[in-house]
Amino acid sequence: MNKIVVVILVFGLLVGCTNTNWRDASREPAGMAADPTIEKSAVIEVYAADAFSWRGWFAVHTWIAVKPQNAAEYTVYEVVGWRVSSGLPALREYKTTTPDTYWYGAKPEKVLSIIGAKANKLIPRIADAVARYPWANEYTLFPGPNSNTFPQWVGLEVPELGLELPFRALGSSYAD
Repeated sequence: MNKIVVVILVFGLLVGCTNTNWRDASREPAGMAADPTIEKSAVIEVYAADAFSWRGWFAVHTWIAVKPQNAAEYTVYEVVGWRVSSGLPALREYKTTTPDTYWYGAKPEKVLSIIGAKANKLIPRIADAVARYPWANEYTLFPGPNSNTFPQWVGLEVPELGLELPFRALGSSYAD
């Protein structure tokens, strides 16, 4: 009887931890980001969510979102591996009012949040660091450069962020 329970529990964990169809996976906002129509101060946030599919058992995907003072949208910066195989840069930048979307079914957690004058001061330095990111056109799952190498590199270039990525941010040490 106990062996059956263990098998059922393990199977449930495996099935529950994976999302094998990225087309159907949630990309809804998690509701953690400040609404830019209400929050007028500058905002810097870094998010982490379980990586897609089986990779989420071991690693997270991380990204950076910034909103200058009085801006109506955030700018999100992230590195995505499939872009390279499609002939695009790994580093992508886009505008959104909801930078805290689920990462293909995985709810993000906020790793860093800076609001106000300090954020306003650091956002131009982040943009400058993003523009100088040395692996913008490269992606290697392990050891990197990958989606975690990017925020780590920005954090090293802008140490005032005090960015500390989660232990499961595999590839972050590639930037050290």
